Amino acid sequence: MDSNSWPKQIVKRDGRVEAFKREKIVNAVLKALTATKQGDGKTAEKIADKVISMLRESLGRRIPKVEEVQDLVEKALIEEGLAEAAKAYILYRKKRAEVRAAKSFFGVVDDLKLSVNAAIVLQKRYLRRDDTGRVIETPSEMFKRVAHCIAKVESRYGGDTNRAEKDFYNIMASLEFLPNSPTLMNAGTPMGQLSACFVLPVEDSIRGIFDAIKYMALIHQSGGGTGFSFSKLRPKGDIVRSTHGVASGPVSFMRVFDAAADVIKQGGRRRGANMGVLDVTHPDIMEFIGSKSTGNTLTNFNISVAVSDDFMKRVEAGEEYSLINPRTGQEVKKMPARSVFDYIVTMAWATGDPGLIFIDRINESNPTPHIGRIESTNPCGEQPLLPYESCNLGSINLAKMVKDGKIDWSRLKEVARLAVLFLDDVIDANKYPLKKIERVTKSNRKIGVGVMGFAEMLIQLGIPYASDKALQVASDIMKFISDVCRERSRELGEERGSFPNFKGSVWEKKGYSAMRNATVTTIAPTGTISIIAGCSSGIEPIFAVSYVRNVLEGTRLLEVNRFFEEAAKREGFYSEQLMLQIAKTGTLKNVNGIPEKIKELFQTAFDVPPEWHVKMQAAFQRYTDNAVSKTVNLPNEATPDDVRKIYLLAYKLGCKGITVYRYGSKSEQVLYLGSLERPDVRTIEQYVGASSEYAGGCPTPACGLY
Repeated sequence: MDSNSWPKQIVKRDGRVEAFKREKIVNAVLKALTATKQGDGKTAEKIADKVISMLRESLGRRIPKVEEVQDLVEKALIEEGLAEAAKAYILYRKKRAEVRAAKSFFGVVDDLKLSVNAAIVLQKRYLRRDDTGRVIETPSEMFKRVAHCIAKVESRYGGDTNRAEKDFYNIMASLEFLPNSPTLMNAGTPMGQLSACFVLPVEDSIRGIFDAIKYMALIHQSGGGTGFSFSKLRPKGDIVRSTHGVASGPVSFMRVFDAAADVIKQGGRRRGANMGVLDVTHPDIMEFIGSKSTGNTLTNFNISVAVSDDFMKRVEAGEEYSLINPRTGQEVKKMPARSVFDYIVTMAWATGDPGLIFIDRINESNPTPHIGRIESTNPCGEQPLLPYESCNLGSINLAKMVKDGKIDWSRLKEVARLAVLFLDDVIDANKYPLKKIERVTKSNRKIGVGVMGFAEMLIQLGIPYASDKALQVASDIMKFISDVCRERSRELGEERGSFPNFKGSVWEKKGYSAMRNATVTTIAPTGTISIIAGCSSGIEPIFAVSYVRNVLEGTRLLEVNRFFEEAAKREGFYSEQLMLQIAKTGTLKNVNGIPEKIKELFQTAFDVPPEWHVKMQAAFQRYTDNAVSKTVNLPNEATPDDVRKIYLLAYKLGCKGITVYRYGSKSEQVLYLGSLERPDVRTIEQYVGASSEYAGGCPTPACGLY
């Protein structure tokens, strides 16, 4: 059809006039055709042309309204004998109308067709407000604000700011890539702090300890999370010469950090989170391991034990190892390594903490060993950092990188290259909470391009999560992203200069002529940005097929995995009653009437055997510069021996750290079994519930940082 005959504009539901886009009709029709197996792209093109002809006949030169176009799509499908596709299209319109009604009920303005929960989360925590607290921007305006702020950096390097702004906006608004939450919240605002990850040193003095608490407060206030190693603090009972008293030990001071974090979160848009690390050789290691055993202590901390290769070998051999006073460097006593490891396992089974950090492996990958040794990570463990270092993270939505049942390598490359440029520009656009953080960060310019929506990618490819094929996809995808990101960072290094600590770094030793960033890839848990993108968290399996979302205080909505819903309609077994039945457990395991191939494809986090969680983490770690955030989900009936096997397997397979979560083991969890009143049948039914900001994986509120 001659493009000159097309309508040039269309009236949206809110009265706005926008450019008419024929491809939107094609895409909507194609979805209905695909869902009902009634046609392909050519059929969709034919229907779109027919709709436009009908518009010309019925409206003449008048600008059509959205509803008028959709009415004609239904009519065209029916006239072409595509009754099932017409029905699917009608149901889609009905669902969209319900979503709009829900958003209207909650007072949410959304111009990007996001899910109800995504729009609510954005309104609650991300969108700008005026002095009275009224929201003054839409989701698309938020992305424009961020794109404009970050693209301005291009002018420093002679880049095309207009093109960068357009490219940055497009990859965010299309939900193909999203940066970490502080960037979305603070870019283009007076706050201006854009990083999620920080590590602060804790020196063995009152001044050093309380400086760290002060710096933590500033970072949490700006939306960031902090990691600490408490390994330098003298042990409980050690002498304090200045006061002739005795030291209270690392755990006592961790409680002070925790209390400060508790106060700060009351006044912020999002809670700050901490990682507390203690070396396994510290004399207070047993107290540290059991520090969260009561369930209501250190609630703003994830904790991990830093274990060395030597310690792990002694665990295997059943040997003792030395506990060392960090103040004197002298041995205090010996402990059986296996006994300490067993206590770690028992507490992880009971409380979800501590995790393990394989500290030697982390430092083997330290890109700047000549600058210092890494002792801690960010709150979820995926970003090892030097003292006073920060890092900017962003994740590619792999669910959007599948086209016609195959990985769209070309688009993935484009988005990965843009992600590197975006995150590198963030380093310069950032307003740092401390000058020393700015100095260290800009000396290494670490960035972390990661992924989310991996589970949905596998589903679209028809590959079960717990399979060798899935591991191969994981390796192929991450190797490709790593290669592309490293090449783009090298190009930027040639154009703009390498990170200042490049000389003497591992990149120089590997023969690189330049490198803009000391690291380029990180797999983060992607909590709330996964909610915004409408996909699964990081590299996690889906956490439930159908479940109840607590979107706002006391208000719950049923959510169904959209790919499962499409498959159910395509295979002819969809019903709302079935979706409610699945929501009782979240899994398809014991649900009758669903084909086995569908059950296998839609494995949830608790369906996936524990060893496959670890194998998947290792597959991604192989091609990730920093580390991989991955939670091994376990049912409530799992045993301490299950945890032991997981921790040992993670070490064996080359992971940099490991975390487990046994359902019910944390006092505050964001995935839960609840009860739902059904007034229509006067009953209360059990269901799987999730908080508004839970996307899967990490079960603690700390993951909302990403």
